[in-house]
This record gives sequence, structure tokens and C-alpha cells, in this order.
Amino acid sequence: MRIGILRIGRISADVADRIQETLSKTFPETTVSVIEKEVEVPQQAFNETRKQYRSDMMLTAIRNCAEERPEFDRVLGIVDVDIFVSRLNFVFGEAEHPGKVAVISLWRLKPEFGHQPPNEEVFEERSAKEALHEIGHTLGLDHCTNPFCVMHFSNSILETDVKKTFFCSKCAIRVETALGNLGENLEGNI
Repeated sequence: MRIGILRIGRISADVADRIQETLSKTFPETTVSVIEKEVEVPQQAFNETRKQYRSDMMLTAIRNCAEERPEFDRVLGIVDVDIFVSRLNFVFGEAEHPGKVAVISLWRLKPEFGHQPPNEEVFEERSAKEALHEIGHTLGLDHCTNPFCVMHFSNSILETDVKKTFFCSKCAIRVETALGNLGENLEGNI
């Protein structure tokens, strides 16, 4: 599998590097690259009433970029604005399930958002967890009931902090199966 990390707007190189490192460790036979070209935050995604951005429109922008980058099997967008889906107040991320594209928002992952002092290590770990979670969705994984599994649904930052940066044994088996199926599909395209 080949994963491209797409920075949308101004994203710290340290955060992108940490996410790249986490994805590479979790999927050791995967090539993970930060796409050099950054894209602008799509202003049409902004909802004036909510003062947030629609995550589905972010996914569309990422999908458009992914179509121009066929060398990647997955493209993960990273944005530093507050995103939402219509049925929730906010989301940390969203993904095609299964599919090729996903997005995470750094906005609510910063300790400062919860009125805590800045902490780069906590921020980067949260970012890595959410990136791994959304890539899991692109592989077809659902939310997990195990609160320590990276695929557990985070309704708050506290639940994100409880999660580990890896899949539980049940989800790991699902990942292996999905990657095996992906490998078979890729071989068929060669």
C-alpha cells in the first residue's frame, strides 16, 4: 500500500512527519510520503452559521488531489480548521469507508483547545492516533468497542487520549485481511 499525506493549509512539518512515522511503523510494508504540494483550505466548505468546515467537502478536495496522484492507494488530508458532519457537533476526522481518501483535523487535538498548556508530544500523539483511525476506515474497519483500540470512536478528546496508537487484536486481523485483499487487487492491476 502507498499512502500520501496531503497538507491542507498551513500544517507543521513536525506533525506531518510524526504521522508519517506512525503510519510507516503500523504498516511496515507500506510506503508513506508527505506530498510536497500543499493545497488551500476549500473556502466553499465553510459554514457561516456553524463557523466550521464541512468534512465531506474536505474529502471531495482530497479526492480531486488523489485523482491527480495515482501512485497513492490512500491519501490522508491534514487540515487545521474545525470540521463537522451534519449529525455531529464536530469530528476529529472522516474517511471513505472503505475508500481511498480520509481527512483529520488538528483543530481540537491541540491541548490549548481544552485550555491546557501547549504540549507538542500530546498533540502529535493525538494527531497520529486520528490519522491511523481514519486510514483504518479506508480499509473498511468499523468503530471498535475496545476503548484502547485506535479504532474506538472518540466522542471527546479524553477518549482519544485513552486510545493507544495501535489496533487491538481483532482489528489487526481485519487490517491484515484488508491489506491482503488490497495486495491482490494491486497485483491484478500490474
